[in-house]
Amino acid sequence: MNRLKEISTDLFDIWDGEMIEINGEADHMHILFDAPPQINLANTINSYKTVTSRYIRKAFADHLKKYYWKPVFWSRSYMVLSTGGATIDVIKRYIEQQGEGRP
Repeated sequence: MNRLKEISTDLFDIWDGEMIEINGEADHMHILFDAPPQINLANTINSYKTVTSRYIRKAFADHLKKYYWKPVFWSRSYMVLSTGGATIDVIKRYIEQQGEGRP
């Protein structure tokens, strides 16, 4: 997770955004980021998945080959939500708690 966080931070910096929090569970990830309003979210998510997949698969090739026999790291699906009325701190805390068995 540390390497994915580093890559994510670097990518959002390049895209004039900010990666605020990242965490997940065995079958999904939560990423809280801030991005300028002019970005195309679909293209950004596609680029994110492409770049992170390449770096993670290269860095952890021996470990991952036990689990990934297809040339696919991420699923094609994703969900994007705006923060709405919730504060950034509330959402960040929720993401930090992923995988800890708490709601």
